[in-house]
Amino acid sequence: MANVVVIGAQWGDEGKGKITDLLSRSADIVVRYQGGVNAGHTVVVNDRTFKLHLIPSGILYPNTECIIGSGTVIDPKVLIEELDTLHALGISTENLFISSAAHVTMPYHRLIDQASEVQRGVHKIGTTGRGIGPTYADKSERTGIRMLDLLDSHGLRRQLEWAIDHKNVILEKLYDLPPLDANTVIEEYLGYAERLKSHVVDCSLTIYDAILRRRNILFEGAQGTLLDLDHGTYPYVTSSNPVAGGACIGTGVGPTMIDRVIGVAKAYTTRVGEGPFPTELEDEVGEMLCDRGAEFGTTTGRQRRCGWFDAVIGRYAVRINGMDCLAITKLDVLDELDEIKVCVAYEIDGQRCKDFPTNARLFAHCKPIYETLPGWKQSTEECRTLDDLPKTAQDYLHFLAEIMAVPIAIVSLGADRDQTIIVEDPIHGPKRALLYTNTSSAT
Repeated sequence: MANVVVIGAQWGDEGKGKITDLLSRSADIVVRYQGGVNAGHTVVVNDRTFKLHLIPSGILYPNTECIIGSGTVIDPKVLIEELDTLHALGISTENLFISSAAHVTMPYHRLIDQASEVQRGVHKIGTTGRGIGPTYADKSERTGIRMLDLLDSHGLRRQLEWAIDHKNVILEKLYDLPPLDANTVIEEYLGYAERLKSHVVDCSLTIYDAILRRRNILFEGAQGTLLDLDHGTYPYVTSSNPVAGGACIGTGVGPTMIDRVIGVAKAYTTRVGEGPFPTELEDEVGEMLCDRGAEFGTTTGRQRRCGWFDAVIGRYAVRINGMDCLAITKLDVLDELDEIKVCVAYEIDGQRCKDFPTNARLFAHCKPIYETLPGWKQSTEECRTLDDLPKTAQDYLHFLAEIMAVPIAIVSLGADRDQTIIVEDPIHGPKRALLYTNTSSAT
């Protein structure tokens, strides 16, 4: 039995959906613990593409239970659309459960999110405009609507009448937008409640009972470490905690119940939205990575910024999350390159620095210090074992493992489930150092 957290080790979009899907075949329960419809996972199974936003990737396995945890924020309209899409594809959602304590995104959250971003002008942070930040803000202000509130029609009406009156003042006076009609919103959300009520459970109790029954549980985060509200590149971050510690808070389980943490990182680095990006490539190599990697957001369709692998943020992600193994995705995207660079340290005000600076001003002025490795100039898409990989591709993986001081357990070489090298099963396999032999980072 193992309870495993899967987290993103970069700025999100690392391919967590595929890795979660792979690990779900060994899991009894998959739990999404934070974020909202601002996240997106793409999973390809037998040439069929599934785009998921709120529902955990484990839903594609008929015997796997899926839980949307209390740390998430739920847009019920989008969730129901996602359910309908899965039903149309013949995927059962009977095993999907929603935490009664998860907060609900309302229409005014989306309007305020979008208007606020426009008002920021040149200081915009790159929000998706899906209302995530304002939903979490109401949660912190203790004025939010939770899933359990949707199930109480009289209480919901009282709460929303007050909330919409309050938000209408903001919409009209601050953003010059028309007010919302309280009755229209209330009736809409009561309809959503009727559709979703059979899925609502006590998330913490459900998971605790499963742990006592020694079931395998996979905790799935959205976004990535560098977008964490407390530990990311603030203010260009999300509104929740994607780091491994967020799994405990976002599901109501204690930290002693977590057995392993697996980080997911691309073989290069991408970022979407605003904010500093030291290894960003604004040249033909960056365009090639974008084209070969199909680097467009699942949720927004925005083009991702691309750059070389950044081992400084990688080591930071290992430390912040307590990672004990790593999944490297999209190695095949690098197949055509003559040489590949890896950022091993930064230059900050003339000084070499191997550790991630939490000072935003300093980070904005970081210059990458690179080591250059040879490319392999041949396709890796059909490789299914480490020995199948070209020697220089193996050397590249060894270099990443050693410089980040964490073993690599999985290597992904494409979007399909079978385009994967499983070095170690993080759920059932023993902890052992694979593709990592040195005890010090190569900086």
